[in-house]
Amino acid sequence: MHLEADGTPTYEGRPLEHPEEPLADQGLGFDLRTLLSRRRTLAGLGLGAAAMGLAACGSSSADSTTESSSSSDSGGDSTSDGEIPEETNGPYPADGTNGVNVLTESGIIRADITSSFGDASATASGVPIELTLNITNLNDDNSAYEGVAVYVWQCDAAGEYSLYSEGLEDENYLRGVQVADAQGSVTFTSIFPGCYMGRWPHIHFEVYPDADSITSTDNLLATSQVALPQDVCETVYALDEYDGSAENMSKVTLDSDNVFGEDGGELQLAEVEGDAESGYTVTLPVAIDPTTEPGVSDDMGGGSAPSDGGGGTPPSDGGGTPPGGSTPSGQPGGGAQSDGGGSQDSASASTGSAESSLVGNVLAASR
Repeated sequence: MHLEADGTPTYEGRPLEHPEEPLADQGLGFDLRTLLSRRRTLAGLGLGAAAMGLAACGSSSADSTTESSSSSDSGGDSTSDGEIPEETNGPYPADGTNGVNVLTESGIIRADITSSFGDASATASGVPIELTLNITNLNDDNSAYEGVAVYVWQCDAAGEYSLYSEGLEDENYLRGVQVADAQGSVTFTSIFPGCYMGRWPHIHFEVYPDADSITSTDNLLATSQVALPQDVCETVYALDEYDGSAENMSKVTLDSDNVFGEDGGELQLAEVEGDAESGYTVTLPVAIDPTTEPGVSDDMGGGSAPSDGGGGTPPSDGGGTPPGGSTPSGQPGGGAQSDGGGSQDSASASTGSAESSLVGNVLAASR
């Protein structure tokens, strides 16, 4: 820190926004400008992306694999370093953009999403998790975003999605909404998701202004995904219940994944603690800018959820922008999946009005 001739304290040539406070308490905007300045300096020295990652205090996953009986502490930092990347909502959102809209149903606002609700009754089995997302508003000094509604959905241990996968068209488990508390936090009880061919293990989420606005993606504030640490995945996928997940994950990395590959999931890699026997806590800071265009797809690329937890090859196009293609018919088939489920055997597809019933859902239109 330096004092100018007139007594004004400065840092790197910039006046402090709060001169009465320590350098570390100058606010998010000051920190971001400092970070960008350091990144430009490092780039000029030719230190590359690795050094830039250090300058940004980026998080990384532990390299070692933990045993299922041991405690694990893996993944990202507990505070966010920037805005959560906007991503596609994928082919299986059930938010009205690809067929059924589960967000119009009574009972969708719930903390425990392991079981189906309404007229459905199935329960997803797997290693239990408690997922907490801490939502902050970058437009308000990264303060807690109280009152926003967060919709979470994921695949089950077999890599299948309720309302879309064959045999699960009438079920709606592993989907739910919570409203952020005064700390901006939402917490869900769920299971550790499996890994299907072509995608790194992940959990989807959408953020809406409030509970009353969840029925239409026109109201979205953000769409993104949670990445899970490799060592924890390897521990869980050694269990018989997750048969096939270890093989599927061996064919993809965070860097090659079509969603997380742009930056290796730097801001989306969750912090995970616990063990496979008693379960895990999964935590991710989610800083959003409500003025950023959400990553929801208006023209959902084809392919339904794999009926066997696998299937197909990873798509060649990269993360966040859903490709075009034929509309899924509700059975395995269609074009390349924007969610990375991979190409599968072709099947017939038709177009028409979106199906809104939760029972016997057969996808006939993208929106």
